[in-house]
Formats: sequence, structure tokens, C-alpha cells
Amino acid sequence: MSSTPENPRVVVIGAGIVGCSLADELTARGWTDVTVLEQGPLAAPGGSTSHAPGLVFQTNPSKTLTALARYTVEKFSSLDVDGVSCFHQVGGLELATTPERLAELHRRAGYAASWGVRGEIVGAARCKELWPLIDESVVLGGFHTPDDGLARALLACQAQIARATARGARFLDRHTVTGIEQTDGRVTAVVTDRGTFPADHVVSAAGFWGPVIGRMAGVGVPLQPLAHQYARTGPLPELSGSTAEASKPILRFQDRDLYFREHTDRVGIGSYAHRPLPVDPFAVLPYDEARARNMDMPSSYPFTDEDWAPSWADCRQLMPALRDAEIEAGFNGVFSFTPDGMPVLGESRQLRGFWLAEAVWVTHSAGVAKAVAEWMVDGRPSIDLHECDLTRFEEAQRSPSYVLERGARQFVEVYDVIHPLQPMERPRPLRVSPFHARQQQLGAYFLEGGGWERPHWYEANAPLVDALGPLPERDAWSARHWSPVAAAEAKATREGVALYDMTPLRRLEVTGPGSLDFLDRMTSNNLRKKPGAVTYTLLLDESGGIRSDLTVARLASDRFQVGANSPADLDRLLRHAPAGVHVRDITSGTCCVGVWGPLARDLVQPLTPDDFSHEAFGYFRAKETYIGHVPVTAMRLSYVGELGWELYTTADLGLRLWDTLWDAGRELGVIAAGRSAFNSLRLEKGYRAWGVDMTDEHDPFEAGVGFAVRMDRDDFVGKAALARKSEATRRLTPLLLDDPAAVVLGKEPVYLDGLPAGYVTSASYGYTLGRCVAYAWLPAGLPAGTGVHIEYVGEKVPATVADEPLFDPKMTRIRR
Repeated sequence: MSSTPENPRVVVIGAGIVGCSLADELTARGWTDVTVLEQGPLAAPGGSTSHAPGLVFQTNPSKTLTALARYTVEKFSSLDVDGVSCFHQVGGLELATTPERLAELHRRAGYAASWGVRGEIVGAARCKELWPLIDESVVLGGFHTPDDGLARALLACQAQIARATARGARFLDRHTVTGIEQTDGRVTAVVTDRGTFPADHVVSAAGFWGPVIGRMAGVGVPLQPLAHQYARTGPLPELSGSTAEASKPILRFQDRDLYFREHTDRVGIGSYAHRPLPVDPFAVLPYDEARARNMDMPSSYPFTDEDWAPSWADCRQLMPALRDAEIEAGFNGVFSFTPDGMPVLGESRQLRGFWLAEAVWVTHSAGVAKAVAEWMVDGRPSIDLHECDLTRFEEAQRSPSYVLERGARQFVEVYDVIHPLQPMERPRPLRVSPFHARQQQLGAYFLEGGGWERPHWYEANAPLVDALGPLPERDAWSARHWSPVAAAEAKATREGVALYDMTPLRRLEVTGPGSLDFLDRMTSNNLRKKPGAVTYTLLLDESGGIRSDLTVARLASDRFQVGANSPADLDRLLRHAPAGVHVRDITSGTCCVGVWGPLARDLVQPLTPDDFSHEAFGYFRAKETYIGHVPVTAMRLSYVGELGWELYTTADLGLRLWDTLWDAGRELGVIAAGRSAFNSLRLEKGYRAWGVDMTDEHDPFEAGVGFAVRMDRDDFVGKAALARKSEATRRLTPLLLDDPAAVVLGKEPVYLDGLPAGYVTSASYGYTLGRCVAYAWLPAGLPAGTGVHIEYVGEKVPATVADEPLFDPKMTRIRR
């Protein structure tokens, strides 16, 4: 079959559950020239799919992972082989044996309600009914999800192979990939030990062999395989007579890092409680050699009894029926982990046409395949995948040692109770701003993001707390990684002046003839302004979804500084930049101090030769000037709702800039303030955070940033799609919690008239307002004053729809 734009040649590497699902999804969309290459036998190729226990728990703190799992359940439930369903819907049950875990299960029930998964918190007696083998006395409660169950991965592979083959795909086993051919930065073929296969697109769905395939293509794959223990008991008298593969829910005992499933009259047990067992993907044996060494398959390593003993004791404590049982068989199965525990998906910019669909577990396999197929055929997936995008890791997070260390930690934390602000412990510190030493001297409490150390508050400001008066007492969960010092820093910003380290925010430089035309076409607002203008604008996709929000400063006729969000923004601009336009990331070589508060002008004006008055230096303007001895690019922007500037300079001069501002500000009472206060202040002003409040699943008008779209100007990416948009049915809506002492953190379900109607995106206590502020996606048209309830750890907290912005609606504090 000859290649055509409508039916390009696709080679998928790997016939595990992801590769088979992808072939099915691609051929269903009309791309039928699909070849799937597999180094092992098709029936059970020897990767993770061949040994995966098949447990599918849909609920996840990530909305994206939950959506991927929901589609996997939906699809596999619709497939069968010889009348046997590819999904066995026995339900799921997660147990709590500690108060901390029970609270976590309440949060998980909230995620389920937010993301549309059926589930309920049940008592110990109900847990015993669902799983009679457990000791009810050690259980405090559970989370029951009736639609979860067991994916029969190998059957699902068979079913999808048959469907894809009927549409024209071919599956070739015993083909070991040895090379990836390319010309002028584009993939052209896959080389195997049995021939070469021309290709317009190549997808690596090789599982833990992904780094091996990636190296052939010259594309890094930040994936670390680790072995994970799985054991099966002998027959249990309590299950004698069982004929079904399983009849009880799949079970998690997360307090001991264990899970269970039935195998007719036996119980299968998986453990994450043991030490990390990393596997070198370049040293994994070929299928036949593994079999020759008495291994079931390359992904099945010998069982390590010494690692199993503590888990076996925990199993027997939970299930008395196991006290007289023996382990009949066990193995250490290899799975893929990434530094953040998410899949790695998307097309490489360095090698066009080379796609990754890696680090995907059976739980999310069909959902990932659908999203990647949409991405390939339609140009974009139908759900937000920014958490899975292969571009999301910083360069500092791609070293083999980092991937190994963080991948191993992800294994350890699989079942841990993780706070949304909880930072990684190692390797830290990795990236620090030039102000780091001064921040340490001020007692900064650092959290981490993108490898950067980010101060969230400063203990040096603790004496300011006494002047606040009593603050609402926080529950133990919301008090983690929080301090009342944040309230003091917010107050000082509103009343005086504060320095904020904005260095971790991404900065790009776009230069060269044609830069204006390029940026104007790529973004939604009008950039055709004189040098010195700063514009808030949006990076949209072709369907009008918000890929990012940007601030674009025109510093010269053909030189721009772009404030962006993630490495994906750089990747997108580089993909589309025409010849002569240069885009580069300048973040690491520069730094930024935000100087904000009503006394900001009093601080900076004596230090600069330029006029910083409102008349001479208006809002959303930029100047290249000096602060003391330091050359800076000053931008009059404010994400905290107060007068001020962002001051940028090179990294080598950063410490001098900080010290200049600090010394000059002493008589004004200047403080350093952290991200905790920043987040509170920005929510009081209703400023959106991309990736949290809005993603490419949302258009600008429903997200409340339609002011950054100029539909009356020349064509730009996404304009045509926005013109076709109908009236929005949902809105990003501001809420104020009714109880001054109540706090929510984000991702909680919102109930309207007693039914789930949406979910919280961002939330923080608004110290100026004396109420917690929450933004939530809710049905459009809810008038201010509408009452709702937010479910927080099992409690329904009343809240009210509010008008925005909640603070300083006339912008008098910023524009003065």
C-alpha cells in the first residue's frame, strides 16, 4: 500500500496492550496502513502486559489519568474473545486501617465525584461483606468503587489485533528492532533483524524497552523500569468450590503497600513494600534467551524471598485465612516508572514523526491509545494531556541519575498519602535562584517545582504574625506546608512592599525579522504595538483550546521577551518558528524579582535614573533601565493586585539586584514574601493559573480570559474554531466559602442542589477578604449569590458564587 496524507504508513513498536490498542484506534480512524512489530510471540510477547495482574482502579488525583482509565474500562467492557469479556467488573475496594488513610479515602471519594466515577465510603462491616477473608477488627472503613475491576489484558490484545487486522493492519512477531532511520530530522523507517519497514510515523510503545528504542532514534525517554513482587497462594479452603476467575472486588491495603485479587480458589498478592529493584532496560534479555534461562518471559524476574517476608506477615494480619497458607508461585515483574509517575506521550520535535506512548500501565492503556491516535490523526487529543507530555521535564530532570532516583522514589510512594504541596526529598536542592543564600538567611521554607527551590514563606516574618489577630485554626491536612506567616506576608504586600522571587517562571526570547508576524499569528491578542508594550495573550491550539497563557514584552522592533509556563510552550514555538526567527529559553541565565505593594514606587524610584511615575511608566509597559548598578528589564505587571514591577536581570547580577532592593527598602519595612502569600493574593484578584484553572480542554471565554482574544484582527491559531463556538455551558466560577474558618485545597467536588456539578481548580485562603477563595468549573449562568457545597474530606462545606474580581474590581491599586 502506498503512503498518502490521508493514510500514512505507521509502524508501532511493541504489541503489548498499548501497541495493540493504538493499532485498533488508528485503524478505526481510517489510518489502516499500520504495522505492529513485536520481538516476542504475539500471544504473550514478554513485556509488562504479559504478567500484569490487571487491576483497574479508575480514581486518581489526576483528572487526566482518571479519564484515561474510564475509557479503558468502557472499551474493554465492550470487547470479548469467544464470549469472554475483556473486562471483569468486580468492583474495587480500598481499605483504611489508620485514621490518616481513612481521611485519604474520603479525599479519593471526592476525586471520584469530581471526575465522574461512582464510589462511596463504606464502614468496616461492609468491607467484610465485600471481602469475607479480611479481619474486620483491623479495618476502619473503605472506599468502594463498583465499576472498577480486572482488565484481561492478553484477551484485550487478541480482540484488538483481530479488529485492527480486519481493517488492514498487520502484526509481525519475532521482529527485533535494531535501528530507526531518519532524513532531515524526520523518521523514514524502522530497521529490524528481518527487514526494513518504511514509515511516515513511528510509535514507540515498547514499555520498559522504551529507552532502548529512544536511543536508536536519538530521543531521550525518561523512564526507569523497576521490578515489583507478585505472589500467588495455594488453594484456600475458604475459596474452595469457586469457579469464577474472581467474584470479589479487587482490593488495596495501601497502609502496607499491598493489593489483592482472586485467582479462582487462590489469592494473588502484589507488594510495593520492598526496596526498589531497578532494572537496566539495555540489559533485559531477549525473549528466547530469557526462556532458556528458565524465566517465564523477559519481564519476569526471579522472586526474592527476603523482600517478601515482611509483606507476607502483613497479609496474614489482614487475612487470617492466609495464616495456614503457602505461596505457590511468585515472580518480580518489571514495570515502568517516570520521575513524576505519569506516562510519556507525544511526538518528538527533534525527530518528526517519532512518537512516544511509554510508561503506560494497563489501567490507562486504551485511554492513552485513543488520545495518541487522536493526536496523530486529528492533530490534538480530545482531553488535556499536559501532565503526560514528553516535553514536560526540564533538562535538569532528564539525566539518567535523576530518572533512576526519582523513578525509584515513585515506586516507593505508589500507595503513600501524598499532600498536593509535598515536595520531593531528593535530589535537592537542584535548581536555585541567585537569591537562594539570602532566602536561607531569612529562614525560607522551600517547596519544589520543576526542580526549582521555591520559598513559600520566610520565618524571618514570624514576628509580623502577632499583629494579625487570631487566624482560623486549620485542620491537620490543610495545615501541612502552610504557616500563618503567609497571612502576614500577604498583609505586608497589601500595606507596604514585598520582594517575590519570580525566577522559576519561564522566560523565552524571540528575535529576528518576522518575529512580530510569527508571535502575532501564534497568539490571540494584538501584539502590534510599539516597543515598550507588554501584552497578556494566549497560546491556543487549532480547536481554540488554551495551551498556555503568555505575557509578551516587545523590547525592540524584532526582539521580544515572553513569559511562558512550561517546556511545552518552548517546544510549540520552536516547531512553528519560520526561518530567521530565533526562539530560545533564557530562564536559567536570568532572574526576576517582583517588587509589589503600595510602597513599591517609593522603593524603586530612588534607585533608577528613569521616571517610574504612573504617567511615564504605565501598567503593562516595559523599560530597559538600571536599578543601582544593575541593568534590568523592568515590566510593570502585577499578579498580586498591587502596584509594582517585575525586574529582570542576568543571573550573575541577581544577588546584587536583591541586595540593592533590600538595603534601600529597609526604611520602608520591605519584606521577602513567598508563594503561599502570592497564591492567596492572585486568587483574590481572580488571576488564572494555566494547567490548574484552565487547560486546552477549555476555551478563553468559558475560562474568563476572553479579554485576551481579539477576534477583530488578522487570522491567528484557533480563531476559526473560536468563531464557531456556541454559547458556553460551563464557566470558571469564583466561590467564597461561607464559614470564615473553612478551607479547601483544590480538586474537591462541588454540589449544586445536592448533585455533583463541577470541581474546584485552585483554592487558597483570602487573607484580605477573610474567606477562603475557590475557583471551580460549574454550569454557566449561575448568578452571584447562588449557594453550593464543596465536599472536603467527607464534609459538605457551604460556599457562594461571587462576582469577580473579588478584590479591587476597579484596579485602582495597580494603576496608580
